[in-house]
Amino acid sequence: MEPVKTTWYFEERVLKIKRPYLHREWCEQVVQAPIRTERQPDGRVRHWAFVAQLGKHLRVITLEDGETIHNAMPDRRFKE
Repeated sequence: MEPVKTTWYFEERVLKIKRPYLHREWCEQVVQAPIRTERQPDGRVRHWAFVAQLGKHLRVITLEDGETIHNAMPDRRFKE
């Protein structure tokens, strides 16, 4: 399996500064097996899935290609 592509922002800002409690593997799982996917007006793609280790739904934003992870955050308001 190919390694998941990420942006500098995701690696340096999201994982190290903003949300260091998130794990790259969780984000990869969300992109690979989302329960919902939606394209934003700017072309980026939102992916959601429940992450048991986090105990919440995780929203992962990818670039327009739908693969390169750019941002991730727990989504308290997500409804299945």
